[in-house]
This record gives sequence, C-alpha cells and structure tokens, in this order.
Amino acid sequence: MTIELADIVSAVEGNWQSQLNWLKRLVSFPSLRGKEAPCQDWQARDFAARGWSVDRYTLAEVEMAHLPGFSPVMDTDYEQAVQVVAALRSPQRGGRSLILQGHVDVVPQGPSEMWASPPFQPRIHEGRMYGRGAGDMKSGVSAMVFALAALGQAGYAPAADVYVQTVTEEECTGNGALSTLGRGYRADACLIPEPTGQNVLRGTVGVMWFRLKLRGRPAHVSRSEHGTNAILSAFGLIEAIREFTRELNQRVKSHPWFGKLENPIKFNPGKISGGDWASSTPAWCEVDCRIAVLPGTPLADFRRELSEVVAKAARRDAFLANNLPEIEWNGFQADDYVLEPGSEFEAAMRQAHRAVTGAEPRETLLPAVTDCRFYGRYYDIPSLAYGPSSTDGHGFDEFVELDSLKSATIVIARFISDWCGVRSIETSA
Repeated sequence: MTIELADIVSAVEGNWQSQLNWLKRLVSFPSLRGKEAPCQDWQARDFAARGWSVDRYTLAEVEMAHLPGFSPVMDTDYEQAVQVVAALRSPQRGGRSLILQGHVDVVPQGPSEMWASPPFQPRIHEGRMYGRGAGDMKSGVSAMVFALAALGQAGYAPAADVYVQTVTEEECTGNGALSTLGRGYRADACLIPEPTGQNVLRGTVGVMWFRLKLRGRPAHVSRSEHGTNAILSAFGLIEAIREFTRELNQRVKSHPWFGKLENPIKFNPGKISGGDWASSTPAWCEVDCRIAVLPGTPLADFRRELSEVVAKAARRDAFLANNLPEIEWNGFQADDYVLEPGSEFEAAMRQAHRAVTGAEPRETLLPAVTDCRFYGRYYDIPSLAYGPSSTDGHGFDEFVELDSLKSATIVIARFISDWCGVRSIETSA
C-alpha cells in the first residue's frame, strides 16, 4: 500500500498551526539538565492522548554502567531524569521498523537580558521561531511527531513498529539514548531529526568532557610571592591543551572522512571556578573542559595521551610539579561515528528528500556529537540525522527556520511511509 505525496503535503499543511502551537509549548519548558521532567511528563500525556503506548521511566531505573557508550555521571540526579518512549506497534509486519529519536534537554541560556526576547517565551518573527531549544532540537521533535500525525490525518499508519523516543542527557553524556537501548528497544534503523539544514548528517567526531582540579598555596595578596595562584596555574595547563589540539588537527588530516573538515578537533575550557577570597591567592581551581577525540583513537588511549599532556605541563610549574592536578572524566566519553555510504536506510532517506524537494540532499560531517553513535556504532542499527535549518543552537536568540521545518516534516513523513510501509487505519484497526 502506498500514500500519495500530495496527501502527505495536504495533511502537514492542515496540521501546521497545530504543529506550531505544539512546538511553542515544548519550547516554553525550561528543560535544562535536571529539570526536564515537566517537559517529558507533558509529552508522555500528549503521546498517550494520540493512542500511543507510553513507557515513562527515569535513568535511575536502568542499569547502564556496563553498556558500551556509557559516560560517567556527576552533578545531577538520575532519579529526576525522565525518559519517554512511545510505541506504535503494527498488527502485521508490512515493512521495516524505525526509531524516531529526539532530545528535549537544552543548554543554559546565559544572561537572559542578552536575548532579544525571553529565551523560554517562544516568539515567531519573519519566518523563524526563536527560543532556547527551538532549533536544538525541539523543532526536530515536532517534525517526527507531526510526520506521524500527517500519516494518520491521511488515514494511514506505519505498517511496521515505530518507536518515538524523547530523551535527555544528549548535551552532556548521551545516557538518555543509551537507556532506551538498555531497556530493550530495537529497530531496523534510527532517524534523529537534529537541525542539519535538511542535509544528511553522515558522521560526528568523538567528544570528551573532563574537569581539571588544581591546588595552590594560599597567602595574603601582600605576600603573594610566598603563595601560589591555582587560577593562574590553570592557564598554563589550558595553553598546553590548546597546543595539543593544534597537533591533533594536523594528525586528523589523514582521516578519510574528518580530514575533509578544517580543524575538526575543538577544545573549549567552558567553565572555571576557584578561590575563596579576593585578598588570598587561590588555593584551588577547577576547569570544566570539552575536547574532540581524534577519530579512530580508542577512548582509553586518548585519555592516557591527554593525561600525559596535562602532567607534562604541570611539571613546568614549581608548585604543581609536586602537587599534580587531578583529572575527572565527568561527562561525554563519546566515540566518533560514520554511517558508511551504501545503506538502504540512507538511500530511502535521500529518496524521500528528492521526492519532496526535487533536489539531491547534501551530506555533512559535524565536528561535534549526536546520539547517532549509540545506534549505529554499538548496536548495529544504521542511524543518521536529518532535520530543519537552525542557527545558534547554543547561542543567544536561537531559532529554527519554519519553512525548513515544514519541509523536513513532509520529508520525514514520506520517509516513514516508504521505509515502514503504510496500512489503512480503517481496514486494520
């Protein structure tokens, strides 16, 4: 059984205002790390109202530490980390099963007064919806939900099982995605509608988070030469890692995929804290950092090499040489991932894009990370990202292009109908 593209387009157009209202509601939730539960509970109720079977659980309920891809957890309570999986099960297997996955966690908004409008009060202006999470990636979540709604509006349902997953922790560990696999959900492919500009996202680098913990010798500032300054000592370690990053970007040039990108190994000291008193030299400093992993490098080997860089730099500091800094691996420990060309999954995704837009989709690689790696690298479920156009996902005035969102929704609906097949709701209820 097939569904005409015109019927999909008509259904998406008919639901468009509902989709915008739904997305506005989703963006209005300040679903920062540890505060995602209200957003997830709202979605669980919404999915249940659509007639989908809903599994709502927390990360504390899933044993994951032994699973490949697990990242260490600090500074958050997994009793509050709610995940949602909605199942649309077909009474007969007429096609191939599918996971549609999106994350609802968002990064901190920074000073709200530096936004043109409040970050959690979504605003539509000149064809864009603004708000924290509007692009990364709540718009993509709306696309996968309303792609399925469009099929239902046209009188059809997928002919194979579909799992709609909304997860947390994508921005810091990926353990939300991993939990769905630990809970047993599997399918023939996984589509993640991250904001790719309707390009096919083929691959992502690995990413590692770590915390540098330094000590110093406190002294009154008037006698600062008799103490040490842990904050200033941290600068030397940061510069050493920056030099290491420059070396890695030379080494990556020989990689068959990521060598195509200019300087894909990015390092960022993203958060620093230290000291206790303005008139005392700081006795401690902590720096939270993110660095891309050299593609093809086992994570244990990369941690060892990075640790050696830090230790070598510390030995150049008179105090740190005898008080070596600690490194805590406190988040992402993520491998790189590439979906190699030639899969039936990618071919179906490209065909859907061509059918809707009349053009061949471009492919892209990302010097960052997505949840695709869990499915494609660890569980042999081909996975890629494809979604709407967005800009400034972690910056001020984040937005999604609404024309692109509508187009992506149509493409995803067409892809679902081709990949899963469709069945008439009237005759198979």
